[in-house]
Amino acid sequence: MEMMDRIKSGTQYRSLVLEIRDTDTDNMVVEGYATTFNQPYELYRDSNLVINEQVDNRAFDGANVGDVIFQMNHEGRVYARTRNNTLEVTPDEKGLFIKADLSGTEEGRKLYEEIKGGYLDRMSFGFTVAEDRTEKTAEEPRTYLRTITKIGRLFDVSAVSIPANDYTEISARSYVDGILDKEKADALAAEHRKRQIQRIRILMEVANGN
Repeated sequence: MEMMDRIKSGTQYRSLVLEIRDTDTDNMVVEGYATTFNQPYELYRDSNLVINEQVDNRAFDGANVGDVIFQMNHEGRVYARTRNNTLEVTPDEKGLFIKADLSGTEEGRKLYEEIKGGYLDRMSFGFTVAEDRTEKTAEEPRTYLRTITKIGRLFDVSAVSIPANDYTEISARSYVDGILDKEKADALAAEHRKRQIQRIRILMEVANGN
């Protein structure tokens, strides 16, 4: 499936400033966290609106993690995968822990050297959201906290060259548009209620002969 098709189908991407730790120089194994739990991070900001987001520590309970792959920038070659036991993806008390053996291919060994040399030290993961909740936490600027409470499917974990990428911006923009639509709908509903109250008041005054 092409990347843009996956975006349109609801796949979201989050790039976080997290370390990939080189743990085994003999077997070319790397490990790190693709996301952390219950630690809000900024998803979107403009002059009037701030969206923060966090992943609940039980969000991966029941998630589809049947065949997760390890990639570079969410595309192209597969360097490791859970199906052949070269990739482990395990939620723990801190976050989504990953451990990948990159020794199986020449390209994987090259990627390992880039990670070891410090050229790549960021991670991201591609996923769908099954359930979430949103709460308003401040008025000025309008600030919301989105909590992802259930992941539907985990597609991949990736080493990324640039933490903020177009795919994250696309999924963030989609969510922000939903917030703005809800605010507009709430405002229209409030105005409708106000007019209904005014109409009832006028009818009551007429009925009372005022």
